[in-house]
Amino acid sequence: QVQLVESGGGLVQAGGSLRLSCAASGRILSLYTTGWFRQAPGKEREFVAAITFTPTYADSVKGRFTISRDNAKNTVYLQMNSLKPEDTAVYYCAVKDQLLGGGEYTYWGQGTQVTVSS
Repeated sequence: QVQLVESGGGLVQAGGSLRLSCAASGRILSLYTTGWFRQAPGKEREFVAAITFTPTYADSVKGRFTISRDNAKNTVYLQMNSLKPEDTAVYYCAVKDQLLGGGEYTYWGQGTQVTVSS
């Protein structure tokens, strides 16, 4: 059974930083694509970043967010700098169901709230 547990969310002022963590059990993250998504109130869930071998980012976070992975800890991180009020959302990590980038995002964490005050 795959379990993903996010942590690191909180309240921060605009311009501040947070680091989110996604700890996995039941799946070796280095073999699968892990993504971060977010959903703001009244909006659809949107892609933020993903990593298999190299990272990819949504245009809205390029240059501000960095996704990384610690294989020894089986954990993926999302370092968020220069945060803006529009980054406020519940952030979810997700893992694809096939090796090395294939398949769909099948496994999801419970989410962690990020609130950026102006």
